Amino acid sequence: MKIKGLKKRWLLNSMLITLIVVIVAIGAFAVAVSSNYYIGVQTSLENKAKTATDFFANYITKTYAEYYQSAYNYTERFDERDKLELQFINTGGSVEISTYGITAGTSPGTPEINEAIRSKKISTWTGKSPTTGERIIAVSSPMIYSNGQVVGVMRYVSSLRNIDRQVALSVLGAVAIGVLILAFVFTMNMIFIRSIVKPVQEITGVARRIADGGYGVKIESAYSDEIGELTNAINEMSLAISRSDKMKTEFISSVSHELRTPLTAITGWGETLMYDTEMSEDSQKGISIILKEARRLTRLVEELLEFTRMADGRFTVNVTDIDLEAELEEATFTYGELLRQEGMSLEYEPAVEPLPMMVADPQRLKQVFLNVLDNAAKYGREGKRIIVAISLEENYDDTGRDYAMITVRDFGPGIPEDELPHVKDKFYKGSSKERGSGIGLAVCDEIVRLHDGILKIENAQGGGILVTVLLPVNKQ
Repeated sequence: MKIKGLKKRWLLNSMLITLIVVIVAIGAFAVAVSSNYYIGVQTSLENKAKTATDFFANYITKTYAEYYQSAYNYTERFDERDKLELQFINTGGSVEISTYGITAGTSPGTPEINEAIRSKKISTWTGKSPTTGERIIAVSSPMIYSNGQVVGVMRYVSSLRNIDRQVALSVLGAVAIGVLILAFVFTMNMIFIRSIVKPVQEITGVARRIADGGYGVKIESAYSDEIGELTNAINEMSLAISRSDKMKTEFISSVSHELRTPLTAITGWGETLMYDTEMSEDSQKGISIILKEARRLTRLVEELLEFTRMADGRFTVNVTDIDLEAELEEATFTYGELLRQEGMSLEYEPAVEPLPMMVADPQRLKQVFLNVLDNAAKYGREGKRIIVAISLEENYDDTGRDYAMITVRDFGPGIPEDELPHVKDKFYKGSSKERGSGIGLAVCDEIVRLHDGILKIENAQGGGILVTVLLPVNKQ
């Protein structure tokens, strides 16, 4: 399971604190348990050693032989030999008597023996036995004459194997409890996070739909907390945007319709005045400028009307059987004359193989061709050249469909790479200084989409823009 986003941040913050607390608690528990066991054993052995040496103080005032005999008898009667080893060690550090039958003269080699002899106090040592390698605890208590001279050492030795095992089991038990606590906290966090993340994901999905133009979409409000307040705020925003967008569309549609009538009159009278032979040359130039700008405004109005149809869902196509190559040739010929007047050349490359008849809307496709050619002329003016080509692409995609591919290539400066993904967005104009509404390509993309086709815009190798229109010529 891959955890990311809000879940990851929440778990990192909460689980990290819990993990630190659990580790500290286990560490403190381990220290407390080990101290309790080891200090308890040490204290018990030290008390035994002190009691025994106090008992032997009565015999140490006598002869060494009587002391030795008393030590031997005490060792023989020692009833804890199954738990402890009792040793009597001389001042040279060698064993004289042992409950485990260690050979007399053997030296244990642990430091607490010499320390007890030197300090005349009980000394304790914990570590690995130099002879067996086993972990032990050894307590050495000095045997002192009445004149203060040390005559020997009584030494208790206990294996730490069982204690180490008990400490390890206790710590493992604590670790297991810690793991269970972490698992419980993790589960509770996941349940809580899911109750937060799920509605956030739903809100995010609706917000994306609103950002993509789905104005008026509402989120079902099922919460009474802050998430519920956020849901209500987004619903109100969606409705407000929907109302604003509707007002904008209605306004654009109304203004566009109002502009069509005077523009039609201006264009009609301009064309009539152009044929007036009595008009001066300067006046005719002025009239030609008026006609040119009136036609530009007419195209802009038509684009705005197309936009309102798209926004209202009234944008449709009227399909019929057409000869696509003939339609493209007609559009190219028509526009080629205009380009020649502006000093640009338009090259047309027909298909190598005849294209089959296809079902499409000829007027809408002509609108696409003219719009793409107009953009190529506008943005590729520096290159003075446009190439239009058509071909048949068989089995173009995974569906095995055949496509008619129309390409329009100019030799202008191209489009900045960061602007390419947005050129088909409504009202997007980018950094270009050329005049335009930013609607034309959006309308073209919608027309191609309604024909189940593809419109691609990219920078051509060597400079300029390459526009590709792919239209299916057979249905699956």
